[in-house]
Amino acid sequence: MSLFCSCYPSRCAGDGESEEQSDPHHPSQLRMEKDHSERQDFRLHLVTWNVATADPPEDVAALLHLNSPKRADLYVIGLQEVYSGLLRFVSDMMFDDPWTHRLMSTLAPLNYVKVSSIRMQGLVLLCFSKLEHVPFIRDIQTTYTRTGIFGYWGNKGGVSIRLSLYGHMVCFLNCHLTAHMNYATERVDEFEYIMDSQTFDCKKASRISDHRLVFWFGDLNFRIQDHGMHFVRSCINKQTYSLLWSNDQLIMLKKKEALLQDFEEGPLDFQPTYKFDLNSDTYDSSLYRTWFDLYGKKRKPAWTDRILWRVQPKAPSPEEQGENCVGISQTKMKQLEEDEEYPLKVRQDFYTSSMEYRISDHKPVIGIFTLELRKMYTSPLVRLQAEGDWSADMDSMVLCCPVQPFPSSTWDWIGLYKVGFSSVSDYITYAWVKDGEVAFNQEVTQVFFSKEEIPVRGAECVLCYYCHSLRCIIGVSEPFKVHESKVALEEGLLLGRMD
Repeated sequence: MSLFCSCYPSRCAGDGESEEQSDPHHPSQLRMEKDHSERQDFRLHLVTWNVATADPPEDVAALLHLNSPKRADLYVIGLQEVYSGLLRFVSDMMFDDPWTHRLMSTLAPLNYVKVSSIRMQGLVLLCFSKLEHVPFIRDIQTTYTRTGIFGYWGNKGGVSIRLSLYGHMVCFLNCHLTAHMNYATERVDEFEYIMDSQTFDCKKASRISDHRLVFWFGDLNFRIQDHGMHFVRSCINKQTYSLLWSNDQLIMLKKKEALLQDFEEGPLDFQPTYKFDLNSDTYDSSLYRTWFDLYGKKRKPAWTDRILWRVQPKAPSPEEQGENCVGISQTKMKQLEEDEEYPLKVRQDFYTSSMEYRISDHKPVIGIFTLELRKMYTSPLVRLQAEGDWSADMDSMVLCCPVQPFPSSTWDWIGLYKVGFSSVSDYITYAWVKDGEVAFNQEVTQVFFSKEEIPVRGAECVLCYYCHSLRCIIGVSEPFKVHESKVALEEGLLLGRMD
């Protein structure tokens, strides 16, 4: 019998199992590490950009602030209007779209890994993490909602990635809402529909609003109403942006829409990000044709591209509930206990547009946040170690040591990656944990790797354990050297085999 099968219950176990047995994030499991966890600051770099079907620029360093002395722990990039013509879209289904490829190729050499992505037609959402955090980003799920023509067309709507960051449930929602000045309330209706319709396979946070922290961003298409074109452009030229805030539709609607009041946003101390002439910093200067072949007015500048966030309100304590505390649910008590033991705070450090990019009629918007949180766990679920020397001259072994209970599966696998790999799928080779097991004791499993799959030229590598049930990597080895094949070198085969 396998060590994993005997020790770790499946996530989809029968109804007879307790929540504590089947949930690796149950408070009884998490509290064991509480004494060893400290509050830590995590830097989140968030970008939203309507790219207007343009291909990515050659250099995205400024977009990602790569020259900053303090690098982000997480990058989350939401794009709208990524080109989705039929031929390109079919190609992108098989390979990464140009934007994803450019961002991965930029961040991977800096030791960032794409932990998740989702695309719905022109909407793309990407999440990158420093490698050191990857084993602690779990329960990753994605979903989407169409709000385009009759709710069937995906040119408008929302895509989301939800995950657990050191035990804290976080959801990122990238939206592209309906356009034009007169549809402000329709945009709120679309947002409410997206919030209500998106669900996840997670008891603890099955809906977006159940998450401890939600980031809502994208081309939300809210406009500046009432003010005339001359006044708006005058305020922009004088940088008196605050004179426009009272007529910004989103700010106005936040005062009366309960759903919007839960979300916070930093001050709009940067010039409106829409609408620009292509390849310039000049606001819309040309007339455009309407459906009836009449000429319409120039588009008025607006802050269409926004980043907002919401921290889940604290559950009231029994003392605060008073007489009503008798009926407080077990779920609410768990939430209250978790809020107290593992606090989460959010601070926005930076909120601005990036004016140097001119490929779109929108400018990208960047938000940098500090997440102050107490980790619910500090150890990976699995520890991995390459056993002995690795090369293509001999079969090799991985020592796999489970640290905590987790929902193992016959679909779990261990991948061999070059240092600087870009995503979960960017492996050299892999071995199924069940199929590759050749020996085990009560603490350690040995997993077999065939020499036929090991690169003959050698490389600096790491090993990663992918848990199918949790949809993520749950263990990463220290980097180690895969040696160049002596046999291939002696036989002169290296010239013909380039892997």
